[in-house]
This record gives sequence, C-alpha cells and structure tokens, in this order.
Amino acid sequence: MSEATLEEIFIELAEKFNDTQSLVRVVFSGRRRNMQTPHERIDMRPVLIKDAISIQVSHSDGRQMTTKNYTPEQTPFSELARSGFANILLEQTNQSMSVRITKKGEALVHRESSERIQELSHDRSKTRLLDASDPFLMAVGISDSSGNLKPSKSDKYRQVEEFLRLLAPTLTNAIKAGQIDQPTDAKPLTIVDLGCGHAYLTFAAHQYLRSQGMPVKVIGIDIRTTARDRNNEIAQQLGISSTIEFRAEEIADTTLAGADIAIALHACNTATDDAIAWAINSDSKLVLLAPCCHHDIQAQMNEIPEPWSIITRNGIMKERLGDLLTDALRMQIMKLRGYRVEAIEFIGGEHTPRNLMIRAVKTGAAADASEVKKYDEMLALWKVKPALASLIKG
Repeated sequence: MSEATLEEIFIELAEKFNDTQSLVRVVFSGRRRNMQTPHERIDMRPVLIKDAISIQVSHSDGRQMTTKNYTPEQTPFSELARSGFANILLEQTNQSMSVRITKKGEALVHRESSERIQELSHDRSKTRLLDASDPFLMAVGISDSSGNLKPSKSDKYRQVEEFLRLLAPTLTNAIKAGQIDQPTDAKPLTIVDLGCGHAYLTFAAHQYLRSQGMPVKVIGIDIRTTARDRNNEIAQQLGISSTIEFRAEEIADTTLAGADIAIALHACNTATDDAIAWAINSDSKLVLLAPCCHHDIQAQMNEIPEPWSIITRNGIMKERLGDLLTDALRMQIMKLRGYRVEAIEFIGGEHTPRNLMIRAVKTGAAADASEVKKYDEMLALWKVKPALASLIKG
C-alpha cells in the first residue's frame, strides 16, 4: 500500500503516461463512490500515425466501440484520471502500476516489474497474439474456413486473447525469477488445463507459446470422453499430437503426476477446489484459474454473524458475498501453502461480463503467523469449512 496522497499518485501516473517511449496501455474502469464516470471503461494505447506517436482512446456504449486519436499533449489523461474511475491500470514496457481508489478516497497501489511489448500499429487487428487464420482457431470453430473470425465467436476469441496476455508476462517473470525452469527441448514447459472442455485455451496456450519458440507439453483434462476424443482428433489433424494430448478423467482422480502450470477456467463449484488442490499437491509453480458457481460455502452460510444480515437477507447479495468468501478463503489457503496470490479482472468489455481470475505463483515463502490467524478467525466467524481445505495433502 502506498503512503502517497491521491493527488501525488495522479501526478506520478501522468508522468508515466507522458513517457510515450515506454507506454504500453492505460485502462480506466469501475466507478468511485458518489461519482459518475464519462464511460464504463476507457482504454488508451500509443499508436504510430504518419511517423508520429498518437494516443488512441477507446470506449464503448454497449453497442459499438468509439475510438479517437489524440496527440500526447492533447490527450485528456489527467482529467480522466480524476473523473471518478475507481481503477487505473498503467502498463509500461518494463513495469506496471495499478491503482484502486477506495470509498474513502485513498489510493491502494500495486507495482510490478514485468516485460511487455509496445505495439504501435494503428490497425488493432495487427495487435492480436493469435492470427484469426491460425489452423487451431478454424478447427475449434472460432474462425471460419477462410480464416476469418466468426462474429458469434468474438467473445470467445477475446477471452482467448486476454488469457494469453495474462499468461505470457506472468510466465516470463516466473522464469526470470527462477520459479519455473527455463524450458528446453529435453525438459519442456508442462501445462495442464483442468476441466478443458472444448479446449479453446488449451490449444491457444500451446500454439502461442510454440510460436514464441518455447518447448511445451500441454495436457487437457476433462471428464467427458466426447471432449477427449474430439480434442485429440483436432490435435491429430493439426499435426501437434506429440506435444498436446487430452485425457478423459476426473480432476480429482487424474493420473497426471504434475505440471509447471495449472489452468482451470470455469470449473463448476468444487471442481475448482479439486483443481487448486491438485495444483498445490503436485507443486505446480504457476496457477491461473477463473472460478465458476460457488455453492459449497453458500450452502454453509446458515449462522450469519451480525451485522452481516443486512447483506445476506437479500438473496442475490448473499450469493455474491458467498462468492467472495469462497474465493478469499481459496486464496488464503494458497497463500498459506507458499503461493503469492492475487485476484485480477480476467476479461471485461461491452459483450463479456467481468470475471475474476486468481493468479498464484509458488514462491515457497512461509506465511506469517498473522495470516494463519486471519484464516482461522474467518472460519470461526462464518462457521464454514472450505472444501479445498480437506483436499490438501500434508
């Protein structure tokens, strides 16, 4: 948490924004208490137009995207930063700065050193990590036979792209920090997608990382034999079955012994807990998961500590609080097991609702005793027993 005042944070953000040689993108989102933002979300990025840097500013009204280009000096960055947005993300080629403004008007700042590429192409289609004509996108039905993105699959394509944009820098940082060994042909990076379904992300991770010259071995796990057979057939058609495979198994009972990276996106209810438990028990170094339906803790929320009943007496609010409790406890369990854990927005925009993603990197650092105490106090307060806790070995 930063000790700087909110105004000092705005000034620092403006200074970083003005460094157009390293600026990658800026995202304004969320709304501060009792303030009205000009748009739900605004994205900015530098673009090269007629050999000069401009700032492309985009926003959506829910039906169409509006984009306008400014000179860096004319871009209303400072005005927008103060216009009521609760979250500001500014990424540079070597670092990022994320600001969340609380209801009390205080700035919570997270800084991260990471490598990103400054993409100055004015044509946004050229910024894609995966070309729409990639054979795998056609094989899984996201692109048509001509290699054009299907309008009905644009949301899925955006999800795949955003996932890769999260995976790539996180993986790079983990390798640089020595948390994941540098992959080699003899010892490739191993990735498991737990509950892979149609395997959009499984194939995407495989194709993208291989395009970057990284040796990989990818395994998709799904209980359905139809999914296994379909996905293995696609792998055969693409000629990549030696480095990607699919198995029809329960997550909790998979025969896979371990993997460097564990992915689990929208595994329903306690299947997410099975995925986290497998990752912890198998000592996975990087875990990326987007939870789905949280019935386990919600069903246990019978004795409500006061004054929380003002929330839980409203069914939909009780459900959302149960979601937050479930994921907060999952994250705390991972923290106690030596992971650095954070909750981030997976994807958002005019078509796809925001999703929570839990990103965890195994550092092996021992948790402070106060973190154990917080976990125990939370269980005692709500009188719940997370399913995940019973699945962890040792």
